[in-house]
Amino acid sequence: MYESEIQDVPAPKPESSLGVRHGMACLMFFATTVSYATRVSMSVGIVAMTSNNSHGFPVFDWSRSTQDTILSSFFWGYIVLQIPAGWIAGRFGGKYLMLISMATTGVINLVLPIAAIKGDYVAVCACRILMGVSQGLLYPSLHGVLGHWVPVSERSRLGTFVYAGAQLGTIIELLSSGALAASSWGWPSVFYVAGVVCILWSILWMVFGASSPGSSTWISKEERNYIESNASSISEIGHGKMPTPWKGILTSLPFWAILLAHCGQNLGFWTLLTELPSYMKYVLDVNIKENGKLSALPYVAMYFLSFLFSWLADFLVNKNVISLVTSRRIFNSIAHWGPAVALLGLSYLPPGNLSLAVILLTITVGLNGAHYVGFMLSHIDLSPNHASTMMGFTNGIGAIFSILAPLSVSFVVTDQTQASDWRKVFFMSVAFYFLTNLFYLLFISADVQKWNDPKPSKELEDGEKKTDEKNPEKNKSNVGEHKF
Repeated sequence: MYESEIQDVPAPKPESSLGVRHGMACLMFFATTVSYATRVSMSVGIVAMTSNNSHGFPVFDWSRSTQDTILSSFFWGYIVLQIPAGWIAGRFGGKYLMLISMATTGVINLVLPIAAIKGDYVAVCACRILMGVSQGLLYPSLHGVLGHWVPVSERSRLGTFVYAGAQLGTIIELLSSGALAASSWGWPSVFYVAGVVCILWSILWMVFGASSPGSSTWISKEERNYIESNASSISEIGHGKMPTPWKGILTSLPFWAILLAHCGQNLGFWTLLTELPSYMKYVLDVNIKENGKLSALPYVAMYFLSFLFSWLADFLVNKNVISLVTSRRIFNSIAHWGPAVALLGLSYLPPGNLSLAVILLTITVGLNGAHYVGFMLSHIDLSPNHASTMMGFTNGIGAIFSILAPLSVSFVVTDQTQASDWRKVFFMSVAFYFLTNLFYLLFISADVQKWNDPKPSKELEDGEKKTDEKNPEKNKSNVGEHKF
């Protein structure tokens, strides 16, 4: 990766507790916020697009299966570039992939209302597929950038801060979409606002963003050395000469534990996120304006609880109360088995009990916030050097289950007003949450794996041999069996 300029000297902490790494974390936080807002916009938008309005905007007569096809179409494109994006970001840095992702997403959102009016649901699906393709670049790239910028001691807090932006984006979009759709600007404004915000973020990222401390023009030498000496991702092999250790990754049980946990998370999370507004409307009889507010409430809980979980995880590990791997197991269990229990309660809730239903949904989604200090950081634990590639792989496979989430609802739910039909949907999520977390508990690790730093090419070895003769201590690897 990038060589510290003063590696021979122990890295001091920066003079200020705040640095460029925190500014980068804020930019990445806004990236997840805005990207999720654009994903969620269709969940409420489609309810408004298929409901009568008093402002003269087109109303679409789409069946339930057509609506679920539209909702799932984002993920058809999303899986396409996951693994290539992770590989490219791992070799060349993630800044420009993130820029392309967000700028393209912004343009597509601006075009989508016109496409819907001119081309009906086929054009909407095409826009959502293209949006999925562009956003497929984002998370693998972001995960790699995060691995370069965040020291181990700050990983849980800053990692959660960045990824919790997804919940804030969900909250903002669910709250604003209902209000915008009900206003005189109508449902098109839901997509226009999201598109403009994407473009604004892209401008900020182009100016201030960087793939790593080594490529940043804003960072001090002191902070750069501090980050590189404490990120567990320092490698003497340059990006272009570091091969991806596919055999090591694909034969690693901890990696498969992450993959299955990611799949279980995606199916459970996206089932609720895409279908909650419909469940609110047809089962709980909530109108479009209140729908957005009540649908947002569970994600408000998830947003704030994620910070509580991240603080608690860092506190317990840094005070040596529990090991890092135990922390990952505990919080991933809270994130998966907690919602499973709450969904079981929701499945047998008597009809007409809106307050209790909202409470159980809030518990279900709120506890899920613990996954940010569970499997979501395990890629970086196992291999900081290949975190972007691993994230691309697990996120790509996980996206298949995100596609299945709304499609399975249209297959299982024959009458949207019947709570008994929705019970089957919740049972599927419960099963996936339970089984995938069980595998995670059994096989996850928090040790940096041996294949994190593969052997360099012969050409690079020959060049480094001379360096080693002058300074034998410089290139000693700090990677092995890491105990926390």
